[in-house]
Amino acid sequence: MKPSKFINLMISLSDTPHKPLKHYLPRTWIIVCVFFLQIFLLLLARNLHTSSVVSIHPEPPAISAVNPTIHGGDSECPYGKIYVYELPAYFNTELLENCHELNPWGSRCDTYSNDGLGRPAKQLAGVVPESLTGAWFWTDQFASEIIYHNRMLNYRCRTTDGEAATAYYIPLYAGLAVGKYLWTDNYTAADRDRHCEMMLKWVHDQPYWNKSDGWDHFVTMGRITWDFRRTKKEDWGSGCIYLPGMRNITRLLIERNSWDYFDVGVPYPTGFHPSSPSDVATWQDFVRTRARDTLFCFAGATRGLIKNDFRGLLLNQCYNASGSCRVVDCGGLKCSNGTSVILESFLGSDFCLQPRGDSFTRRSIFDCMIAGSIPVFFWNRTAYSQYEWFLPGQPESYSVFIDKKEVLNGISIKRVLEKFGKDKVRKMREKVIEYIPRIVYAKPHEGLEGMKDAFDVAIEGVLNRIKDQEQEGFKW
Repeated sequence: MKPSKFINLMISLSDTPHKPLKHYLPRTWIIVCVFFLQIFLLLLARNLHTSSVVSIHPEPPAISAVNPTIHGGDSECPYGKIYVYELPAYFNTELLENCHELNPWGSRCDTYSNDGLGRPAKQLAGVVPESLTGAWFWTDQFASEIIYHNRMLNYRCRTTDGEAATAYYIPLYAGLAVGKYLWTDNYTAADRDRHCEMMLKWVHDQPYWNKSDGWDHFVTMGRITWDFRRTKKEDWGSGCIYLPGMRNITRLLIERNSWDYFDVGVPYPTGFHPSSPSDVATWQDFVRTRARDTLFCFAGATRGLIKNDFRGLLLNQCYNASGSCRVVDCGGLKCSNGTSVILESFLGSDFCLQPRGDSFTRRSIFDCMIAGSIPVFFWNRTAYSQYEWFLPGQPESYSVFIDKKEVLNGISIKRVLEKFGKDKVRKMREKVIEYIPRIVYAKPHEGLEGMKDAFDVAIEGVLNRIKDQEQEGFKW
């Protein structure tokens, strides 16, 4: 960071309270003050239509907002309203402005263009309905901080009056901030913690923090929880979640720690971003009537250095399933954004195998379900204890569970899945299709009129739990 930027930031971090006005001012001064106050409010109202836009090349990932006061009457916001902190740009948009520095292997500017949705997925033409080609993007799995920030600035229940808010949103791009420091030995633990430490200092100096010691504050962290749970300086990741002052802040993560109340698992961003409820309905009809000629599929790569590699076992079962399994071997870059092969595999299969990824979860869960394929899990923590707000309460209504130990002991996945009759498969697929709106992120910043997407479900969930915390006798 340039010295001048750092000095300006530290100035903004200091919040010096103003002395109160005297009670008895001359009448002339009162008139003058009222006149200038009216001018200030007029200018402020006009500026609320603008946004903190970052100009980068190509296709800059912008953060844009409409005037939040035109939305969110009390009848529209039964769960309360949200105040969005205006963090210094160092914590969010400045990271996007320097998107070419986010990855040691190359620029991420294309990846986070189009407000975080990424490049349009033109390669899917002919695979998805023609009317929906504009709804598909090559969205990065770590883009949720940008997506949530854009949506929050335009949320119908956003308020600019902090005193009227039920909850307070901290637009820190913690995942983008730490991601640039993870892959080389040139950085220290202090580098990986810096953004989070400075954010906490800034937020703790705000008047609204003291209302509840942070219980009504929340943040989106666009990586898995374990990337923010470093316990030793030499270990992987940031220590953000363990920093003093972070304890009571609710965290929206693509993978949560199932034993931490303040972690909330939210769906990974996928490539489908509908612009209207009719887009959703068109896609649901498409996957509902899709001809599926394969019993199950698996898209993934082996982990050659791992003894008894579970993914390797799944690949072997697929290869030996005599045409009943479609295999997408993701060794190398075969499954990177820019290819339609994974989506085509899910669209053509009744079931999709979903082992744990490099951690307990993987984005493929949601890619699979959006395609109308029924997920097969082998660990409870892959989905059931992760995304309770977004998935059906009865796991057997939309998924199959085969304990990993049974697979290790030689059970045939093909034989297990063949036992499900056509009517049962149809009902399970219908449940998957029913829940598609809850696991996608809409393209418009204002969301989908009359339909809740993953963002709406997540934010209403946060507001609900804050309301619950206010109840006498609440325990978590």
